[in-house]
Amino acid sequence: MDGDGRGIEREYRRWRKASRGRIVFAWIITGNCAFQMARPDSIPVRYKVLVLALIAALAVWGVLATLRGLTSVGADGVTVRGAFRVRGRAWHDIYDLRVEERPKQSRADVRWWTWLYDNDGCRVLLPNVDDWQLPDLRAEIDDLRTVAAAHRGMAWEPRPEVEARIRLRAGHRKAHERAVVGVVLAFFAGLMYLMWEVATGGEPHPFLLLLCAPLAVYALLLPFLRRLASRRAPAHA
Repeated sequence: MDGDGRGIEREYRRWRKASRGRIVFAWIITGNCAFQMARPDSIPVRYKVLVLALIAALAVWGVLATLRGLTSVGADGVTVRGAFRVRGRAWHDIYDLRVEERPKQSRADVRWWTWLYDNDGCRVLLPNVDDWQLPDLRAEIDDLRTVAAAHRGMAWEPRPEVEARIRLRAGHRKAHERAVVGVVLAFFAGLMYLMWEVATGGEPHPFLLLLCAPLAVYALLLPFLRRLASRRAPAHA
């Protein structure tokens, strides 16, 4: 973090690198995937190229997110810079700044991170505002909320209507995550079947197996799961 203690002008950059174990693990996974795709077998080259291109795209995104990731705080609001885009929120549009535990990441470098919630219930992750980059994360956020109160023009008080929107959007996010899990399962099931068809001399249909089937799973699951989430959200209001 740059800036002067309790001042409002602050920048949160990455200064602490990921642990060596996580870096080694990432290289092992990436190298193994590349090795498997380079092995001579009966899988057509075009499928291997597709997988390698996906791995390369994920690697580029990860590097750019690490190098460009930045949270900037000023008198006008909060600006978030990610791998490819920049988003900003004015203070009067910001409802809350919340430190939340990172789910299912007990051994990760980052165990607690910070989300910005706006008045519509949407949330934005603040890069580098976490317990890996800031040893006393909660104290930092408490101090930031204190000095930002004057710029917001209102106190940091809970509002039931915004809390309801936050719960509803959280339910919709969970529905989306579960639908994506269904897509991934459908994709890998189709990939396994495709490889079996190629190995046995069959006539595979990659377009149907790897694209149409996963999209159909997503199209069926998402509306159903979102409807469930919308019914459950008011019960907790």
